[in-house]
Amino acid sequence: MKTFIYEHFHADEHTFVDKVFDWITRTEEKHITKLTDFLDPRQTYILETMINSNLNVQHLLFGGYTDAERKRALIAPDYLMIKKDEVPIQVLSIQSDDVKFSKLIHGDFLGAILGLGIKRDKIGDLHILQDQCQCIVAEEIIDYVNLHLNQVHRVHVSTDIVPLNQLNPIPVEMKESYITVSSLRLDNIISDAVKMSRSKILPYIKTGKCKVNWKVEEDPSKALVEEDIISLKGFGRIKIISIEGYTKKGNIRLKVGKYI
Repeated sequence: MKTFIYEHFHADEHTFVDKVFDWITRTEEKHITKLTDFLDPRQTYILETMINSNLNVQHLLFGGYTDAERKRALIAPDYLMIKKDEVPIQVLSIQSDDVKFSKLIHGDFLGAILGLGIKRDKIGDLHILQDQCQCIVAEEIIDYVNLHLNQVHRVHVSTDIVPLNQLNPIPVEMKESYITVSSLRLDNIISDAVKMSRSKILPYIKTGKCKVNWKVEEDPSKALVEEDIISLKGFGRIKIISIEGYTKKGNIRLKVGKYI
């Protein structure tokens, strides 16, 4: 059974596939519910793909708001009623009177929390507002972070636990454009999307500074498909929105979006 499932996913995803398979099996056989940590969109896709083929198991995803990128999943037998308020997540507000606070970026806040010994999968989305950063975190670690987080990138901060209904998520925006590539290779697409030569792009890929669908990708020749999301350190994220067609010379015309 697992061998058949493996065929639908990348080799480096098989460990997570094994986890999902175990969650589904235990839920079905022992009639128990399973709460996961925060999943990235690719993991969410894998989980939904596997669960949707099993009529005896259901799931609910929630990350604090409708368009959350990272979500926790509640997996349960099909006869139970499950609701979003059963997914234990809370919001931590980080503030500071220091003028340097406004210069802090996503990685600064995330790094500060991880520096407390918190695992990445206990942290959901982060939203940086004018006067605060709102972090969605697993309920089981909120008190610890609230007590110990007092500095972000050399800026002294204070924290508060705020109600979920006070969450102010920033909508995701993309600047769309069209590029033409000779193939769907990773290095080709990045080169055209960020307007940099392939020779300069290669070191980023080969040193682990590139991710595809939230997984580190060090193979420049990796073939990409629609909906893939590329993350390149220092350049942000790019989504392949659609393949628009081919030019007379056989090149591929792509519609891409750069996250703002």
